[in-house]
Amino acid sequence: MKSKQQRVTASEEARKHNAPTIDNRRARHEYHILDSLEAGLVLTGTEVKSIRAGGASLNEAYARFRDGEAWLLGMHVPPYKQGSFSNADPNRPRKLLLHKEQIAELQGRVSEKGLTIVPLRLYFTRGMAKVQLGLARGKKFWDKRADTAKRDVEREIARHVRR
Repeated sequence: MKSKQQRVTASEEARKHNAPTIDNRRARHEYHILDSLEAGLVLTGTEVKSIRAGGASLNEAYARFRDGEAWLLGMHVPPYKQGSFSNADPNRPRKLLLHKEQIAELQGRVSEKGLTIVPLRLYFTRGMAKVQLGLARGKKFWDKRADTAKRDVEREIARHVRR
């Protein structure tokens, strides 16, 4: 049986190795998110290390389908500093790991006018890189302005309630 000291140390060690979650805040501002799902991501070793160090950007990323496979394009993962020849191209297409049924369903829904697939978050689950994809429709200028006004009103109400 492990002592309490050993259990605390193990949990602290697990927390220490926890990789950051990389959010695409711009996606929620630019799009109405209609649906979301989780997909695996095929990465090289140095890309995983770079992402664990917090260095990835989802701002310009989007998903496309090619030959019955889903690909994530536009995601920037900077080269790992300690990597050398093994560093991959920072903007290369990365394969998404989805079931065939999921790919077929998404392809059908994306064929509707104005829908696209954008990554919302990049995170690690049990050591595996996962990306949360959102089926999205682009917002119009007035939608963005209305969202900003609504957020400002809620912030003012919360400020007055605190006082």
